[in-house]
Amino acid sequence: MNLSDRIQNLRKAKGLSQEELAEALDVSRQAVSKWESGGSLR
Repeated sequence: MNLSDRIQNLRKAKGLSQEELAEALDVSRQAVSKWESGGSLR
């Protein structure tokens, strides 16, 4: 399991939307989306 999958699986296990996770971490929803798609993990 890669980091992108792990982030998404943990978020879903906690019952959080991308928006809710972004708010909790004080980042944009787009940032969470990029993390989950592997777009900004380099």
